[in-house]
Order: sequence, then C-alpha cells, then structure tokens
Amino acid sequence: MQKKIAVINDISGFGRCSVAVSLPIISYLGVQCCPVPTSIFSNHTGFPQFFFDDYTDRMEEYIDNWKKLKLQFEGIATGFLGSEKQIQIVKKFIREFSQKDTLVIVDPVMGDHGKLYSTYTEELCREMKELVRMADITTPNLTEACNLTQTPYKPAGWRRRELLAMAEKITALGPSKVVITGIVQGEFIANYIYEKGTEPKLIRTHKVGTERSGTGDVFASIIAADAVKGVPFDKSVRKASGFVKKCILKSIEMEIPRTDGVCFEEILYQLKRD
Repeated sequence: MQKKIAVINDISGFGRCSVAVSLPIISYLGVQCCPVPTSIFSNHTGFPQFFFDDYTDRMEEYIDNWKKLKLQFEGIATGFLGSEKQIQIVKKFIREFSQKDTLVIVDPVMGDHGKLYSTYTEELCREMKELVRMADITTPNLTEACNLTQTPYKPAGWRRRELLAMAEKITALGPSKVVITGIVQGEFIANYIYEKGTEPKLIRTHKVGTERSGTGDVFASIIAADAVKGVPFDKSVRKASGFVKKCILKSIEMEIPRTDGVCFEEILYQLKRD
C-alpha cells in the first residue's frame, strides 16, 4: 500500500513555503500528502502585505470528518503552529490517529537567529515542548533547540559536546531522532544528527547565497517522506541538506527573488537520484 502522511501546516498561495512545498515534495517521493490547514495566506508574511484567514475554529470539524472515514496514516508531520489552541488540536489529532507504526515528525517552528517569532509567548513555547514529547523525529534549528533545552543561544562557536548535550536533552523529552539544523561553522552550515543507539554525526555543507523562505519546509518534507519509507535517518538528513543547497544555487542561477523562496520544481527530479 502507498504510504500516507497527514501534514498539519498553513497554506500560502505564493512564496513557496509550508503546504505549498510539502505537497509536491512528499508526493514526488511516492508518499500521499494529506494536508490539515491551520490557516490560509495569500502569500507568506515576508511580503509587505498579505491576506490571512485563521483556520483554527474549522480544524476540529475538518478532522472529525477524517475520523468518521476511519482514515489512517503512516506519518503525521507538523509545521508552524500559531496558538496554544492549535497545538492542543494537534496533540489530540496525534493521540486519535496514531497507530502502532505511525511516525510523528515535529518541526518546532518557533524562531531563528536567537530570537523567537513575535507570536511565541512563554506559554506557547511550553506547549510546543509538550508537542515535541509526542514526536518520534524532531527537526529544530539552533534557536529552537536552545529554547527546548533552556540552553543559552550563541550564533557560532558550538562544540560537539555542547550539541550532544542539547540533543540528549531533546531525546529525553520523547523523540528517538533529532537533527539540529543551521549551525554556523565559518564558511560551512552544519546539521547535528542524533539517533538513540547510534554514533552522533555532524554533517557540513558550504554556505551559499542568502536565506530564503521555505527551505526549512523543503528539509522537513524530505525527512518526513523518507521516515515513513524506512530510509536511514542520517542518509535522509544528508539528502535533505544537499537538496536545499542545490535549490538555493538554482534559484540564484535563475535570479529568483528571495521572497519567492527556492525554485525546487526545476530540480525535483534529482531527489530520486540521492
């Protein structure tokens, strides 16, 4: 049977992020992507203006119809969540739809560069930490990993033992696999891979271009699809980080504006080569 992943995230019509990224990438990797919308945006918030419709009050009715249909999923993946109520709905979704072999992948989207997003209060951070407890795999960036473990943030100069300590604290919450992303090491960007029972790995790629919207969604989508297909975790992280780099390079080559995200469509076929 074809695998299915329920992807709980917002829908942005323009700008290549969230479900607009997850749907084509997960589908291309041979997994059915089933979105649960948390909100609707005309375009992402990096633009000077945007239309926004909060879908929180509709989520439970939407999900109830899936329950009536007795739908089952091999994976449940979460992205940006904008309120405590949304996290509560997601936690309930995981409890009700998880089967024996269902994998839960939580991308704890809370902030970047040492700062939390403006929507994130202390209570919302605590709720996200509780959601991470329910995950099998989590993909925090450095800022989010520091917040989850109450570790002081620093932009660079991380030692392996410090990253190991954070990864161990995160897995102690519940996940068996964690990758801490976006670790600056001079001219490199590193990802720290920790999986219970295996040797931790630090993989590095040369920094290219500038930051773009949606790269985290590209990364997390590959991790989620590979997870339900049984791809080894370290291989999946290498594939995801390498593909993000290729997407950035292609976007620079095609002179795609930063706000438009990465033109992954041009090189999607390369995902099946890795």
